[in-house]
Amino acid sequence: MRLPLFAFSFCAVVAFASHGGSRAAERVDVIVVLASDVSRSVTDDKFVLQRRGYAEALTERVLHTIAEGEHGKIALMFIEWAGASDQRVVVEWSLIRTVEDAVGFAGKLSEAPRSFMGLTAIGSAIEFSARQIANAPYQSDRKVIDVSGDGISNGGLNTRAARDAALNGSVTTINGIVILTDPTTVPPDMDAHTNPPGGLASYYRDDVIGGSGSFVTTAEGFEAFGRSLVLKLMREIS
Repeated sequence: MRLPLFAFSFCAVVAFASHGGSRAAERVDVIVVLASDVSRSVTDDKFVLQRRGYAEALTERVLHTIAEGEHGKIALMFIEWAGASDQRVVVEWSLIRTVEDAVGFAGKLSEAPRSFMGLTAIGSAIEFSARQIANAPYQSDRKVIDVSGDGISNGGLNTRAARDAALNGSVTTINGIVILTDPTTVPPDMDAHTNPPGGLASYYRDDVIGGSGSFVTTAEGFEAFGRSLVLKLMREIS
């Protein structure tokens, strides 16, 4: 009697592995990595304003936009980046659907310490973000990297090459939110970094963003970052 019982158990295991064990990943309306610049040009005061803007970005208006989607939910991850080897996941993949989800995400973000203060390696940040999206436990036709920054890249991977590689892989869109800096408030040796010829928004359009429906949003300083981010998220989600 043992042989038939074993055969039955084996068949049951195979059937589970073929069907239940490989359950499809949960579908969401959009998968987003929020990639926040914490390089040396982002002073402690600016960092506080930027982090607060991110923590408070999941407003009622944003949640309403999420609710209007086909699935009524999005997947969100928050990372911080600076130099070539300075990338860190601050808040892991989170499903955002309700007020409770938003509060939980904001709480984790608010409690986390600053990760880095180094050079500005935008290309390396894009490559790191693309890897997170490739391994996301969710499915969506839209997979977005949302890069914030207050200066041009000055280290790490070539930005355009990293962008193109990401878009040829698992990422559908790379958007940017540039934070403008008054040139009178930065040291002379950093002015070209935060205020490049043609403007930082133009640099992001040429070197950073790409893919389906990509765009650049401008924040007139760190004080306005939160308001600009809310509008940007609503546009990305819808």
